[in-house]
Amino acid sequence: MNHFHYCGTELFCEEVSLAEIARRYGTPTYVYSHATLTRHFHVFSDSFSSIDHLVCYSVKANSNLAVLDLLFNLGAGADIVSGGELARVLAAGGDPAKVVFSGVGKTAAEMRAALEVGILAFNVESLAELKLLNQVASEAAKIAPVSLRINPDVDAETHPYISTGLEKNKFGIVANDALAAYSQAKRMSNISIVGIDCHIGSQLTKTSPFADAIERLASLIEELDHQGIKMSYFDIGGGLGIPYGNDEDDEQNAPPSPAEYGEAVISALAPLLSRGLTLICEPGRVIVGNAGMLLSEVLYRKASAAKEFVIVDA
Repeated sequence: MNHFHYCGTELFCEEVSLAEIARRYGTPTYVYSHATLTRHFHVFSDSFSSIDHLVCYSVKANSNLAVLDLLFNLGAGADIVSGGELARVLAAGGDPAKVVFSGVGKTAAEMRAALEVGILAFNVESLAELKLLNQVASEAAKIAPVSLRINPDVDAETHPYISTGLEKNKFGIVANDALAAYSQAKRMSNISIVGIDCHIGSQLTKTSPFADAIERLASLIEELDHQGIKMSYFDIGGGLGIPYGNDEDDEQNAPPSPAEYGEAVISALAPLLSRGLTLICEPGRVIVGNAGMLLSEVLYRKASAAKEFVIVDA
């Protein structure tokens, strides 16, 4: 649902005319719906109301400072993948203690900046990254909070370019190496294990891949517990899809609602709920995907034998 609608022939965002915005502020300009963003955040977060959870909005989905400020005021944390995104989170008033730092290519400088402000966790994606983080934390006289991103080898059944949970993907630590990786992290002097993380892909249209990934990692958590490695957070990433049109294919592959997604996730987590884990979710497009519009002006129409082109100022 969004709050863009027509009154007669004129398009409005909530109760504001887009034509009036164009006249007052010029084009091109981005217009975002406060009501849409607010509703989407609450619908998503409320689907997990029965368990302890933290919604860390995926900043890469839309890093507009006004959008970030609104979501942080609603209680969101942030999932970031760069030092630049961390800077935007801080500029928008985000709480660093609600920030998780994902991404396969963290630099030493980015690690130092995140350690300095005191983020919630680094989602570490490789042993090489883990070693560098330990070194950077040691030099800064800090303890780095870490969740290892485990690749559960689950087919997200989405486009291969946005699938991230298979062994052939570059993301995360292969599940078979997870126990050894956690054991190594436990021995590092400037690393504190706080959780486990996974993210299997984007634009998922079924709940079963999420449930499969959680169930595979649940058994790993139990094994780690037997080895004395306990954690506070289970980060299941993001990836819930959104509809992009009204054709027959979209109707057949309509993504689950946040409520259906939440129900499937909570059911898969059932064996772990007694452990007191906090669930972390990293939604992106499901929050902002239809909450904004690029407002532009038509400059020219250009006809060819094959089609007509509309040239705009954006």
